[in-house]
Amino acid sequence: MYSNYLTDLQMLLLLLLPTLQILPATRQLHSRSGRTLFIELPRLSVAIGSDDFTLSRLTPLLKAAVADKPDDSKIWEEVSEAVAESTPPPRPIASSLQQTPWLHNTSGFANSSEYRRDIDRVLKQELGPLYVGLRRLPEVFFGRVPGLDAASHVVFTKCTKGNDPLFCGGWAGWPKDAHQDSVLEWFSDISQKLAIFAEETLPLPTHGRRPLAQPNQPILDSTAERKLDIGFVDDPKALKDTQLHWSHILVPGELKSNPLADTKSKAWLDLGRYAREVLAAQDTRRFVLGFTLCGSFMRIWEFDRLGGIASDKFDINEDGLRFVFTVLGFLWMDREALGFDPTITTEGSRRFISITRNGQAERLVIDKRMKRAPCIAGRATTCWSVHREDDPQTSLVVKDSWQYTERDEEGELLETATERGVVNVARYYHHETVHVRGEVDDVLSSIRGNINIQEASNYRADQLIQPGSSSAVDVPQKGRSSLAAGKKRSSSQPEAPLPPSKRSRSASPTMASGPALPNRVHRRVVVQDLGTPIYQAKSPSVLLSVLSDCIEGHKSLRQQAGLLHRDISVNNLMIRGEKGFLIDLDLAVTEQREEASGAHGKTGTRAFMAIGALLGEQHSFMHDLESFFWVLFWICIHHTGPEESRVVPRFEKWNYVDTEELAGMKLGIVSDEDVFAKTTTESFTNYFKALIPWVGRLRRVVFPSGGRWKKEVSGLYASMQEVLLQRGDRTKDKGILPVIYGEPAWEEKLRRLKVKVGF
Repeated sequence: MYSNYLTDLQMLLLLLLPTLQILPATRQLHSRSGRTLFIELPRLSVAIGSDDFTLSRLTPLLKAAVADKPDDSKIWEEVSEAVAESTPPPRPIASSLQQTPWLHNTSGFANSSEYRRDIDRVLKQELGPLYVGLRRLPEVFFGRVPGLDAASHVVFTKCTKGNDPLFCGGWAGWPKDAHQDSVLEWFSDISQKLAIFAEETLPLPTHGRRPLAQPNQPILDSTAERKLDIGFVDDPKALKDTQLHWSHILVPGELKSNPLADTKSKAWLDLGRYAREVLAAQDTRRFVLGFTLCGSFMRIWEFDRLGGIASDKFDINEDGLRFVFTVLGFLWMDREALGFDPTITTEGSRRFISITRNGQAERLVIDKRMKRAPCIAGRATTCWSVHREDDPQTSLVVKDSWQYTERDEEGELLETATERGVVNVARYYHHETVHVRGEVDDVLSSIRGNINIQEASNYRADQLIQPGSSSAVDVPQKGRSSLAAGKKRSSSQPEAPLPPSKRSRSASPTMASGPALPNRVHRRVVVQDLGTPIYQAKSPSVLLSVLSDCIEGHKSLRQQAGLLHRDISVNNLMIRGEKGFLIDLDLAVTEQREEASGAHGKTGTRAFMAIGALLGEQHSFMHDLESFFWVLFWICIHHTGPEESRVVPRFEKWNYVDTEELAGMKLGIVSDEDVFAKTTTESFTNYFKALIPWVGRLRRVVFPSGGRWKKEVSGLYASMQEVLLQRGDRTKDKGILPVIYGEPAWEEKLRRLKVKVGF
């Protein structure tokens, strides 16, 4: 009973102080420190919510405020006295840089036009070193086409025969100046001739496919306009003027007339830009094969969730057999060899994902794609809404992502959170490590076939981002979450091989000597709660309520499961009906863990990162709470309604500038009351202008005195929620306590409190 009394008292004070702060008098009256009460009150509000604050200190203030005949001068006197008293020192926010580093990634853009100049700068960072000169690459990827080697010899021999051979010291019709338009026409023509020759040797393909050159025709589905020189497409009837989507492109190609353009800043990056579009448009694509042709020099490329690798270059006019082998390989590869996920199957117009849950097989029918992260290297999260084949009425969400092997499994963290009764967080249903042909689906082994990166002609050991273990697939025991302890296999794979995190060192694709290579493994998580992003809330007032729900979920995740989320963004805050909840524990860690995860890079949406996180501070729950503020700020600027958004040039640059510059830009907005008011007035959409007072109050709580909190204060949760839940219909001036009076439940609490404490 006493604890309930203290909780009620705490809530009354948290209602009272923000109400006092918005009154004009707070800007005129000063505390003993010389600062205005307007500046001091947010500090006091946060302190009240902390566990170690003595509520009895504010009894005189509360007595004065709820007196039958309140005296304003007495109330302000007690306010000044309350803010003057020192509060117990909260824990400092850790400033150590020994945590997971942050890497820029093209999937982290929010409300961006994705102009090429901006994309290229970030894509270079995302791809990192592009390793070339790997002689085994053609063998690994084209070796998956049965009979290709023998057929290539037969076809090439045919090309050298006859009175007018296609190949004689070079390819017939090859443009001597290697001009792009001429090469494009030649390439399409020679590819079709080679295909006709091969039909006599190789089994007829079950798919239709052809090369197509459309260098001046924009491909549909890009955020910004993108054109593709040449590629192999899945429509055998496609012509030069056929309007194509990126979903039709199977193998992208990049042509340059100058052989010296075979560099990262030119042909390689151009092809990478196309590979990003292909991966974004095709939601079951695990990797993309492509090629560059600079003059007559060709390379074969492969792009996956670790970046890009390429073969050695060869002159197609000197090594005609290898050119035949390459073209026929692209034409005859099946979908799995091209990089499509064989664990997602199609029957008629329906697609299925099969899982084994609690020892029972289940087929999940895909209803629609919800999200596909537009990137090459990274987690590359894809989400689908699905239902069980035997239960069409119950919706689930399947999430696929590519995780560094050093990270705790999100499925295990979600399972623990659900078991411990965490509220307002997506509920666990199932998780597994994806297997292809009975083997764990990872990049180094399953996709790249254990190609030795150290054999690349441009390999440098100091370019590698080192993992935290001596094996690319071993998970370091130090720093691992205790939540996952004792779990041996995914629940769906009781007889499957151990996932990479549990394999022995002998199973590692890492070379015996030299530094360990980074690796990513394909994880699949299924949750029970289907929602929509928070910015689709049906009204501004619902948005505030939903944001408060998500803050409650974050607090519950910490208190009930000991987990810190670390990736608060518009896409990770969801709404179902009018209830908000959190998703995505990819970057979550146990809060008390002393070490970083050992993983190589923390990606996220820069627009929502806290200022301290941008500056390199070790992540704290205070940073996550600040991120909630930036989510609300961003939505109010960029969304003109539940279904419409816009690009704002002033804020679009937040996606691209370096982290320290972005920290300065954010601090410049919130540090001054007048600057912030001007920014919100000029930048908020008409739909959200009514929220300017709420966002302003939230700023004062999150950034007291226009600065950042240098201490961890758990009371910030309650203070932020209180601001968000001050609804518009409850702010009519009813005296000094407009929020409390007029609420029957709180009036009854006031009456009981007066009796208990003798007011």
